[in-house]
Amino acid sequence: MFLTIAFYGLIAALAEILGGALVVLRKQWPSSVQEYLLALSAGFILALVFIELIPESLRTIGLQAPLYMLAGYSVLHFFEHTIVRHLHFGEETHHEAMVSKIASISTFGGLFIHAFFDGFAISAGMQFDFALGVLIFLAVLLHKIPEGLTIASVMLAAEHRRQTAFLASAAIGVATMLGVVSVFLLADVSSQVIGISFAFSAGIATYVGASDLIPEINHSKNRIIPVMVFGGMALFYASKVLIAPHGH
Repeated sequence: MFLTIAFYGLIAALAEILGGALVVLRKQWPSSVQEYLLALSAGFILALVFIELIPESLRTIGLQAPLYMLAGYSVLHFFEHTIVRHLHFGEETHHEAMVSKIASISTFGGLFIHAFFDGFAISAGMQFDFALGVLIFLAVLLHKIPEGLTIASVMLAAEHRRQTAFLASAAIGVATMLGVVSVFLLADVSSQVIGISFAFSAGIATYVGASDLIPEINHSKNRIIPVMVFGGMALFYASKVLIAPHGH
């Protein structure tokens, strides 16, 4: 089970690194494509939360679940907006408008923590119900390339070396894997920890979808982008129909 979950985590981490490589290698990535990915991801994540994560956590640990959901939401908010300065995923970074090195480090810190919880959610989900974990993985994967694009762009805009920009995206990929492994360490402590981490992941996913992604989508001047949110919800339902029979 560990190797299987680690494999999925590795795919998500490599998607992060790919996003950084596309920027460092000066490959063009249309902003509209990034917006479409973010909109699909937002719809997919929110459908995942309300249709699967919340009901499953309530069934697993009962009335304690909402407390851990709130904790998950609060922890990510605290780290992104209190400990470090948060840079939104969809924000376009122009090299002519340079970013300070301090801001670039803060951005790296915020995305590193965010990526850790991405891996945490994938691992907790797959240990609870593998099919559900795959759905979480798909939700995470959708925003991994834009996340890698973001951190590499910011590092270059802050006049860091290209090698540093690539290493920043790679480090965030490593953070995803650290999140995956951390759940296995917790699972050895108590059998109930998986249920708690599952509810915690629901809070994290709610934050990512509603507080990180939706506000960025609402700023878009492309009227098709908000419609793509519903496309993400439909994509979740289609994925659920295809994957659910393989769960336990």
